[in-house]
Amino acid sequence: MKTKIGSAIGLVVILGGPLAAAPASAQKSSAHRLDAAATLHEDMRKLWTDHVVWTRDYIIAAVDDKPDATAAVNRLMKNQEDIGAAVGKYYGSSAGQQLTTLLKAHISQAGDVVKAAKSGNKAAFQQANDKWEQNAVQIADFLSKANPNNWPRATLVDMMKKHLATTTTEVQMRLNKDWDGDVRAYDAVYDHILMMSDALADGIVKQFPEKFASFN
Repeated sequence: MKTKIGSAIGLVVILGGPLAAAPASAQKSSAHRLDAAATLHEDMRKLWTDHVVWTRDYIIAAVDDKPDATAAVNRLMKNQEDIGAAVGKYYGSSAGQQLTTLLKAHISQAGDVVKAAKSGNKAAFQQANDKWEQNAVQIADFLSKANPNNWPRATLVDMMKKHLATTTTEVQMRLNKDWDGDVRAYDAVYDHILMMSDALADGIVKQFPEKFASFN
């Protein structure tokens, strides 16, 4: 009986059957790929979460004429540099700087939208909002050209415009002193930015499989 059992186990090991463990190198390679992709997703989520957190801090300060509005804007501008640098790791420093420039314009124009909304001047608000949307399309165009197969232009335009729309609702709720609506609006901003962040990270992983490839 012992001979038969021993022979069976030996055969399974030789043929690589169910009882044979996967090679350690394969396990290590698979783990590396998962870790690298997961790290990118976490890093991107942190960057884009900072984006909406500091935008909210600015909105609150600007609407209530608080002195920390400038500090919030300065932190936001630093966040755009961080996002540009993160993208630049894959597309080059020049591309990262171009994205930073577009994102800083996005923040500056967001400030104009808040100011116009606060003033109650509908014409000024529409003008500022139109300019903001044009910048959003420019950002979508830039990213789509960098990764057309995984970041389709129409999808990115929709994502950027929704980011603007949810942020505008947040401003409006704050101005209206609708505090429950303000909380719901920020929840919508936050949920959307996580979805957008994950989509961007997924696109990078798919475009640069060699950077996330398994290695021994």
